[in-house]
Amino acid sequence: MNGYQTLFYQPPPNGATKDLVLHLFLLYPLRAMTTIMPFRAFRPHPDLASQLACVPYDVINTTEAKLLAGNNQYSYLRVIRPEIDLDPSHDPYSPEVYKLAAKNLTSFITKKILIQDPEPALYVYQLQMGDQVQTGLAGLTSVDDYDQGLIKLHEKTRVEKEQDRIQHITTCGAHTEPVFLTYRNDETLTSLLMAETAGDPLYKFEADDGIRHTIWRVKELEAIRAAFLRLPCLYIADGHHRAAAASSCRAKLRSENPGHQGDEAYNFFLSVTFPHNQLKILPYNRIVKRTPVDPEALFETLTKRFQMSETKHPSPSCRGNVCMYIGGRWYELLLLKSTPPPCDPVEALDVSLLQERILAPLFSIGDPRQDKNIDFVGGLRGTEELKRLVDDGTATAAFSMFPVPIEDLFTVADQGRCMAPKSTWFEPKLRSGLLVHKFV
Repeated sequence: MNGYQTLFYQPPPNGATKDLVLHLFLLYPLRAMTTIMPFRAFRPHPDLASQLACVPYDVINTTEAKLLAGNNQYSYLRVIRPEIDLDPSHDPYSPEVYKLAAKNLTSFITKKILIQDPEPALYVYQLQMGDQVQTGLAGLTSVDDYDQGLIKLHEKTRVEKEQDRIQHITTCGAHTEPVFLTYRNDETLTSLLMAETAGDPLYKFEADDGIRHTIWRVKELEAIRAAFLRLPCLYIADGHHRAAAASSCRAKLRSENPGHQGDEAYNFFLSVTFPHNQLKILPYNRIVKRTPVDPEALFETLTKRFQMSETKHPSPSCRGNVCMYIGGRWYELLLLKSTPPPCDPVEALDVSLLQERILAPLFSIGDPRQDKNIDFVGGLRGTEELKRLVDDGTATAAFSMFPVPIEDLFTVADQGRCMAPKSTWFEPKLRSGLLVHKFV
């Protein structure tokens, strides 16, 4: 019996007569609703929360992680980026790295840096970046919901990144970071979450990037869980690889467990779920490392195919436009010159138009998920980072994108389709280490 059935279904008492069909329906419900489970989180000692919490593993590289961790012995980067404590020549995907992650996590627990809550709970997690405030529900999400399509995707995963997370999860015996989910705003649930913020928080601190993080333990557990249960589906905003890895890990552990019941802790992964109307999507920009054609020939081709003009503004003015930085100058290009926008919701995305009309034919970039000649720069790094990468020779050209509207994400996900890789960047980001789900 899975977690949903365990919590919400009780078998009839001995001797009671029930309609068999109804009984089976209750036992194996054909549901179009989502599951949220309370759990006994491992979380930081209150005095250490701001020192321990860190940015997600996949928004920084190893060098940046090492600088951020510095001499901070409590930094959770030592769990999610354990290679920072090894020689720089060490392969970051070697078994020793994952073993060190597990060792560091165990050490944090043994030393009471991370303390487990005595009772299962749900949590409200609020982030504030300037005037933007988003308030979400943290708990355990069902792998069944993911496998059955109740948690919808909008991006494909990269095999090597998924394998990395699988190794990290299985070696640590834990989901060490949450998946960032969203739902179409439900006023009942959102109001219940906001009511929880009137109480005293477990944590409240401002990170070094100026983003404020506040966490409360949910008091009205049953009301919130019931409201959540009415949501028809969820959408992954950030964390496709973590969710896919959770599914793969569950499949492996289930196959190894002859007594599998469906309510084991490995059947659930850590998530924080926010209403869509509180979220902000930033552009996910592109850089091209090598230009295979002569710059003059490139300019001639671009001028013929697109409406193109030099600009002082590095961000595109509207959807359907892209800005390119090359040769020390910014240019704005209209991707749809003399061409109507495609009707297909995936093909109509700016990232798809850029790939189809510029990157593939002019820069010989094939599958952007695998092509080594392209890289991605997201979020708050902004256009200054694009300029720097081109000016210092890391790249020869950079493309600044217009942000994808969240309704486009919903449209693509509802059709079971996927966007091009690295299409959306949600900001602000959750901090890792504030809630940990250990299942072994």
